[in-house]
Amino acid sequence: MDVQKKSPQTATAWRSKAKIGIALAALLIVALLVVMRSGNAVAISERELVLDSVQKGSLDVTVDGFGQLVSARQQLLSSPSRATVKEIVLKPGAKVTAGSVIALLEDPELTQSVETAKQVVSESQANLRKLMLNNQRERLREQSSLAELVSQRQKTTVQREAEEKLVSSGIVSRLTFEQTVQNEKQLNQRIALANQSMAQLDLLHRESVNIQQDQVKQMQGNLAIAQSQLDRLTVKAGLDGVLLKLPVEVGQGLSPGQEVALVGSDADLIALIRVPQGQAQSVHIGNTAIIDTRDGKINGSVTRIVPIVANNTVEIEIKLPSTKGTSARPNLSVDCSIIGDRLENVKYVRRPAGVSPNTSAQVYVVAKGDSTARPKQVRFGRQAGQHIEVISGLEPGERLVVSDLAKYNLDGQPFGIESR
Repeated sequence: MDVQKKSPQTATAWRSKAKIGIALAALLIVALLVVMRSGNAVAISERELVLDSVQKGSLDVTVDGFGQLVSARQQLLSSPSRATVKEIVLKPGAKVTAGSVIALLEDPELTQSVETAKQVVSESQANLRKLMLNNQRERLREQSSLAELVSQRQKTTVQREAEEKLVSSGIVSRLTFEQTVQNEKQLNQRIALANQSMAQLDLLHRESVNIQQDQVKQMQGNLAIAQSQLDRLTVKAGLDGVLLKLPVEVGQGLSPGQEVALVGSDADLIALIRVPQGQAQSVHIGNTAIIDTRDGKINGSVTRIVPIVANNTVEIEIKLPSTKGTSARPNLSVDCSIIGDRLENVKYVRRPAGVSPNTSAQVYVVAKGDSTARPKQVRFGRQAGQHIEVISGLEPGERLVVSDLAKYNLDGQPFGIESR
């Protein structure tokens, strides 16, 4: 078998390429050594960075949260009886006044109860009139009897006076005169008894009328209750605002007390804001709050702090001024900044990207007169809007990178900052 030999030209070319490769590898190693000695694996333009200097002074702690606006005044409308939804007039979100009809319900049994109550009232009123007529008739009889007794006494008195003049002359006997006197006394007694009887009769009449009138009032009260329940079948808003909920549909059967609609005021609103549990201790009753509706900002004040933690958040209630004429409305999602504690004589800096309050984090610090950013472990405290408290690791005047460096994959290595 013949062995193919390389030509002198091919060997020479191969040796030249090998020398070039070795030279390039040597240059690459030298370049890497230079970079490692400089300590900067990456150089970033200053235009791409945001730097801030550490300051010292007073700082208002701002607690940010989110939530929604709700009506400060709400009215729940419920079914007065076992009713059926006959008609829905308005839908959720509709503006309403106190007299706006939202839905119509029907209850045949309640309608019949009202008619029955009306009949009972009419009967009790008729019985009252009948009683008053009977009382009047009885009193007239008593008055007639009394008048007859008075007339008899007048006659007897005239007779006694005449006989008293004639008895001394013997024209009228003493016995006749004494009988007349006794008759007059008896009539006086009967008249006195009749007057007492009249007075007692008047008392009895008044009491019987009062009893019957009480019965009439009771029947009228029952009618008023039934009529009120019947009127509530016409579901009205009851206040000016907006219809928040209407969890019923036409033809649906309702139980007594079942929710028909929820109406809330649209000018008198409060904000229910959730803030992180760790920042809630900086919020106090009376703190100023700024509500951002994304179409404007509204100043309010903290009125209530719910003492229950849910999902690591605490609910804060913010009282707002009248929002009439603004974009604010019930159930609107909002952001909120609450101005809490005031920190005196503290170090602070603009909050770096990815740094959370009350944590330790590695940030890049640029020494004065240096163009290299080096990693440094810093302990941060409470947040105040865009700024955050520096507890340890930084001194006033030092600069640090606050922009996001994630895209550069620095992996904790220093980097150089190229001037603008």
